[in-house]
Amino acid sequence: MFYTYAFYDKTRGIFYIGFTNDLKRRVKEHQLGKTQTTQRMPDKLLVYYEACLSKKDAEDRERQLKTGFGRGYLKRRLKYYLEGT
Repeated sequence: MFYTYAFYDKTRGIFYIGFTNDLKRRVKEHQLGKTQTTQRMPDKLLVYYEACLSKKDAEDRERQLKTGFGRGYLKRRLKYYLEGT
């Protein structure tokens, strides 16, 4: 199983999107500051993930979510959560 996921930083109002084959391990790495990109996101929280059966599907979904349309999808999908932040 592979996962496409998104962290959201409430302070900066930005998403970080990635993919992995071990979601628990990857989330822990982000939280411990072992990922350079999210080290600069002090108020990050895992807000979204999807499971995929193939690595290729997860990579393709990651690329899609990183586009303007994909980030808009996440904002619409998480509308009520983001309004409360």
